[in-house]
Amino acid sequence: MNEKPNPELIDDDNPEWTEETFRAAVRFSDLPEDMQAKLRSIRGPGKKPSKIQTAIRFDPDVLAALKATGRGWQTRVNDVMREWVAKRSET
Repeated sequence: MNEKPNPELIDDDNPEWTEETFRAAVRFSDLPEDMQAKLRSIRGPGKKPSKIQTAIRFDPDVLAALKATGRGWQTRVNDVMREWVAKRSET
């Protein structure tokens, strides 16, 4: 199967590994301890999620409008709901 690669699927920033790349690879456990610690600290220690995943149903036009506001729309919905809950608890 000698198909040419799909140019749309080629990622110049993350090329496919070659045999040479595999030979040069080093296991994480074989890296110096200080480098392992630095790489581990990038993400931080495992934490429980600070939010709970749930399902909510929106009308199609409402969902489209929310998504049209761009990245972070779910956070903005959460913020609006937090304000609504706070106002309801004041009365």
